[in-house]
Amino acid sequence: MTDKELINDILERNSERAFEELVSRYQELVVKTCKGFVTSYADAEDIAQEVFIEVFESLDGFRSEAKLSTWLYRIAVNKSLNFVRKKKREKIFRSIEAFFTSNNSEDEPLQIEDRSNNKADSNIERFESKRMLKESINRLPENQRIAFILSKYQELSYKEIAAVMEVSLSSVESLLFRAKTNLQKHILSEMQK
Repeated sequence: MTDKELINDILERNSERAFEELVSRYQELVVKTCKGFVTSYADAEDIAQEVFIEVFESLDGFRSEAKLSTWLYRIAVNKSLNFVRKKKREKIFRSIEAFFTSNNSEDEPLQIEDRSNNKADSNIERFESKRMLKESINRLPENQRIAFILSKYQELSYKEIAAVMEVSLSSVESLLFRAKTNLQKHILSEMQK
């Protein structure tokens, strides 16, 4: 069954089976897209659920001249960005609250683990590299971050990225070039610290 047939089946017959097929077909794509923006796989799955709820609620507004996957990418990116913004606001409020309510005498001492195991060291280094890359990606301006994630994590073509972001092909090329340049600067500055 094609995407168009699935959509028609959902809209005309309110078919649960057709919607389940749509979710099954695109769930991995949506979760992977969301995971590009958030650190937790569980959060990515939660956002994916929100994506499919929105798809179900607004499927009648889908313009069939666009690809369904492009529409899903756009919704997943927007939901992910909203989630990240909300988490940042919550983190700021928690840090402000902690500043005013903390009592230094109750702070627990820092626990230092034994790093004598080489395997543990390599795991820590790998974790630190991933953390540094993720932080650097998160510091990119929003459009650069979206283009970079869609290109590198989702492996979309420039044409597909242009469709998802609703920008020109040359804009995508420019965004990716600037994203790579900015990532290099961020990572080099972090490594020099």
